[in-house]
Amino acid sequence: MVAARPWPWPCLLALLLLLAGGGQRPGAADSCSWRGSGLSWEPHSRAVEQVHLRCTEGSLEWMYPARALRVVLEPSLSSARHTTVCIKPASDFQGASIYVERAGQLHLVVSEAEGAQPHHVSCFSAHTPQRVALFLQASPQRDISRRMASFQHELLSNQSAAGPDFKKMALVEAMCRPCDNVELLMAICSSDFVVKGSIRNVSHDSENHMSQVDVSVQKVYRQKNRIFQQDETSGEWRGPIQTLLQCKVKKGGGVFLFTGNEHFGEAWLGCAPRFKDFMFIYRAARERGVNPCEFQLD
Repeated sequence: MVAARPWPWPCLLALLLLLAGGGQRPGAADSCSWRGSGLSWEPHSRAVEQVHLRCTEGSLEWMYPARALRVVLEPSLSSARHTTVCIKPASDFQGASIYVERAGQLHLVVSEAEGAQPHHVSCFSAHTPQRVALFLQASPQRDISRRMASFQHELLSNQSAAGPDFKKMALVEAMCRPCDNVELLMAICSSDFVVKGSIRNVSHDSENHMSQVDVSVQKVYRQKNRIFQQDETSGEWRGPIQTLLQCKVKKGGGVFLFTGNEHFGEAWLGCAPRFKDFMFIYRAARERGVNPCEFQLD
């Protein structure tokens, strides 16, 4: 969890007073994402510009950061169960630090130095899930060289952010253990991706405590985004799946059913039984009428 490092009260008070003169910042926006530039702002204005994003996930690109930017995340009321916010800065994040507003104080979430670290993700609890305010403070610059403070954001439910690995990687539902029958049957209904395939290769990143499973796909039953794609040269369907290093995933033979969820454009492993084992479990559940959803059998 992000350590709370509040701003001094006089500085915060001055910034909040400036908000009275700020409005919705013009720029490229689709209510989920926003892109703008500090160079387009009035040079003598001291107002803190504001951006409103109304989706549970999206992105922001702030080119040439100047002064400050307030980003208000306002998901729809139907998403009120989302109570955890995760921020993933781009690999070239520069020029600003990110704070979250809580009870009249600003708490540092991502410093400029932390934002440049690969795979860095910061998560924090949202005390008011219907409205979360982030504050981007531009770093002092002596020149006009190109800088961009960009990040992706996701709002997660308590369930998806729970577990012992929340502090290390709050986005991972993988539990490093085989799913039981109930979890498996639910996984095929609710996962962002469900694919049948085999393991081509497994690579490990000890620095970031992650492993990547490269999958040769035989059939895509469902995927939220185009993570699993057809290779133009070979015609084979492939795709990478991420998991925790501590799960100690190894390359093995056979055909599996890979399930999981997508976060920040990456597939994260959930349940992954051998396909023949899954078919046995699913058919038995279907015969008893306890399968939570219909699954397309081969």
